[in-house]
Amino acid sequence: MANTSSNKSTSIERKYYVFAMKIAGDFGATIAVPVVIFALIGQKLDTIYNTKSVFLVTGMVISAILTSKMIYTKSKKYGQQFQDLDKKI
Repeated sequence: MANTSSNKSTSIERKYYVFAMKIAGDFGATIAVPVVIFALIGQKLDTIYNTKSVFLVTGMVISAILTSKMIYTKSKKYGQQFQDLDKKI
């Protein structure tokens, strides 16, 4: 009887860990991809137009704004999914 309870507890914990890893991976990619893309584009444009780092800084600002919006949207979605996961258990 205790073994069944232990297996159920382990299964529940595993669902939370998998959900947490999904969020961490998604947020990591959401933060990293725009930064890398805009940094590369900004550097290339700075090289082409012979500017110090105007395009790089502008790209980073745009990246920060876009990333903030995407993280906010995803956090609301994941919050709802967490509540749904919590209700199932």
